[in-house]
Amino acid sequence: MHTESITAWQHEHVFLGEKHDRHERRTWFVVALTAAMMVAEIIAGTIFGSMALVADGWHMSTHAAALAIAALAYRFARKHARDSRFSFGTGKMGELAAFSSAIILALIALFIGYESVSRLLTPVTIQFGEATTVAAVGLAVNLVSAWLLFDSDHHHHHGHDHHHVHGSDEEHHHDHDGHHHGHDTNIRAAYMHVLADALTSVLAIVALLSGWIYGWTWLDPVMGIVGALVIAHWSLGLIRSAGAVLLDTVPSQKLASTIRHRLEIEGDRVADLHLWRLGPGHMGLIAAIASVRPQSPAAYKERLAGIEGLSHVTIEVHACPDPALQPKAA
Repeated sequence: MHTESITAWQHEHVFLGEKHDRHERRTWFVVALTAAMMVAEIIAGTIFGSMALVADGWHMSTHAAALAIAALAYRFARKHARDSRFSFGTGKMGELAAFSSAIILALIALFIGYESVSRLLTPVTIQFGEATTVAAVGLAVNLVSAWLLFDSDHHHHHGHDHHHVHGSDEEHHHDHDGHHHGHDTNIRAAYMHVLADALTSVLAIVALLSGWIYGWTWLDPVMGIVGALVIAHWSLGLIRSAGAVLLDTVPSQKLASTIRHRLEIEGDRVADLHLWRLGPGHMGLIAAIASVRPQSPAAYKERLAGIEGLSHVTIEVHACPDPALQPKAA
């Protein structure tokens, strides 16, 4: 086989979103905003005696760390997108970043909960006016950050595909770089981070105003506890979702069933099927077909045409004389 023919069938494993660079730049900008407000809230909360404000500041620190990890993940994924050491590209860097930030969130939730309980048992004097002003500024920063990270084009895609055949019994289907179905979950996770932070800012403002107007000073540490619970709940959910992708769990049992149903016709049976996520909007599939009348891998891949998100498909075909595989008579 000529070298030119081999090159024609070679392809890259780049599973990055088409807005990857834009999202990276915006994420870094939000990191700077969040970090600046985080320092202001922690210092102001300490000076003015507001645990809810300190809790919001530390909560903001978790988001600053998580957003920084997300930005670094964008940079690493972009820099090593074509590195041959990564068999299926760097599309999972977003999930790895999310899992790491979730651990940080859980630790900070424990710290905030401990400090809030301490303040509840041992109240301190709060300068409500100053603390409320700082919390309001923090909320404004959160809303600006959410606006920067919002992406209304989560479902934009192009239907440009490539087909590659390796050997006589394998076929690979690969979408063109940067064009895929689905949204960028890394930027979506960052967006949810700042929304959760905005909620914590609202809790702090409610606690401070209640204490200022009605004298409910106990509500300030209580809101700190509520904020800690919200952070802990969010972190556990993120650990579960990111961990599932990192462990290559089946992204959709319904989709796996649909794939199996499409392949198992005309007496063919799926002997083995692996479905996992490669990156935002990208899924990989390996299927082994046992058949008494085996066809080419291309014929089996045609049965999967139109299924969104299958970016890398490998089909193996095995001839099997087992009578049990014979189709039933009509």
